[in-house]
Amino acid sequence: MKPVNTLVALLVFGGLSLAQTPPLRLEKTIPLPGVEGRIDHLAADINGRRLFVAALGNHSVEVVDIDAGKVVHHIPNLKEPQGLFYWPSKNRLYAACAGDGSVRAFDGASFQPLETYDFNEDADNLRFDTRANELFVGYADGALGVVNVELGSRVGETMLDGHPESFQLEQTGPRIFVNVPKTTVGAHVTVIDRRTRSVVAKWPLPGVKANFPMALDETNHRLFIGCRFPMTLLVLDTRDGKIRAREEIPADADDLFYDSTTRRIYVSGGAGFIGVLTQTDADHYQPAIRIPTAPGARTSLFVEKWKRLFVAVPHRGKQAAALMVFATE
Repeated sequence: MKPVNTLVALLVFGGLSLAQTPPLRLEKTIPLPGVEGRIDHLAADINGRRLFVAALGNHSVEVVDIDAGKVVHHIPNLKEPQGLFYWPSKNRLYAACAGDGSVRAFDGASFQPLETYDFNEDADNLRFDTRANELFVGYADGALGVVNVELGSRVGETMLDGHPESFQLEQTGPRIFVNVPKTTVGAHVTVIDRRTRSVVAKWPLPGVKANFPMALDETNHRLFIGCRFPMTLLVLDTRDGKIRAREEIPADADDLFYDSTTRRIYVSGGAGFIGVLTQTDADHYQPAIRIPTAPGARTSLFVEKWKRLFVAVPHRGKQAAALMVFATE
């Protein structure tokens, strides 16, 4: 896969002047040899400088050494891995699998299996509550399950109106915000109190469908929702659920991140673009600059401590599977 000339791409697609600094710089491309099919979520081992890639269509998790720029381990025979979480204090990797509904824990050094939790079907996104040592799992036709990783057991669940997509946990409060796109009542965000496991609000998203990715700006009380139909970023006020802004984003949005340092929003889409928006204030955002990636490259991960955005590129024809590594400053 040939590197993209990011500056030229910005000039062509984003209207960036020559005097401006590009918001992303393609640093390198890391091959993912032998990886076939769809690639889903990513997770990072910050101190170990490793990235974990859920190769859903390949039924594997690929372990990438970021500094060496290569795959250093391969976990095979997983049934459609989707969500990933790395627990640094115990050096454990958790993988949620859609094919059998399991969440599997692996030793982060040997990658030997440690535990398996059964969630029946379509285990998807994973999020971790660092204070309670609880791992939240979106699964099935509409539920959020909870595992206490210290105890090694399931400790609760909350039922939803449909399969949960991306969800975010408050760090200064007890709430979880959950994207629920496919329901009879329409696309909405479900708000959960994670102490009581109960639904405390449902915020409708009128005029949009397929609200998949989500990010949270807790300081400014803003929730960012990426929608595919139409191609829209919604900005919600987390105090009342009201929509405060709408901006156009690239097609087939699947991952979305807020960079609190640069006040940028990164949206990766399967149409082959990253959208970069800049937050002027809580209710105003500069229109998206579109940076080309590759067809189908809709999965990404922003690692704030590394100041890097990783975009997963699937194998399609002559396009090889790879990770595109963008420097954000």
